[in-house]
Amino acid sequence: MIAFKEQQKFTQWWLWLLLIGVGIPSIVGLYQQLIQNKTYSDSSLSMTGLAIYTIVIVLLIALFLTLTLKTEINSQGIHMHYIPFVKKHTAWKDIENVEIINYGFVGGWGIRWGTDYGTVYNTKGNKGLAITLKTGKTFVIGSQKEDELIKVIEKVKSEGLI
Repeated sequence: MIAFKEQQKFTQWWLWLLLIGVGIPSIVGLYQQLIQNKTYSDSSLSMTGLAIYTIVIVLLIALFLTLTLKTEINSQGIHMHYIPFVKKHTAWKDIENVEIINYGFVGGWGIRWGTDYGTVYNTKGNKGLAITLKTGKTFVIGSQKEDELIKVIEKVKSEGLI
């Protein structure tokens, strides 16, 4: 029984500082206009515009709170769930090769399509599990547990699963 589990979230302090920094002025402006009946002096937005902007920012913050990359490797294969967008279950019989790589900076974090490694699913960092399917398709699942992942992949290969 091969067992590897990892759960990752966006925990970068600068990202949360940026999201909250962008959100606070809109929330203050909305509060002043709705509760205090004042016009927010720094805003050139109408009340409707300010409300829509605030809703978008709050939804964006909620999205980042929800985004979670879960990876599980067991005797059946590799299971990846990038909540709330993607869920992949890849059986060992469909995998040609797996290896740990340093994919560098692929234009940001999240889901990155069209990279040299196929689709990259990550939340931070630059290391991950590169998976090549027998169909030739490739994708990468980012990981913060490189050493543990190396041991699991060695075990998978020694057991002849790929």
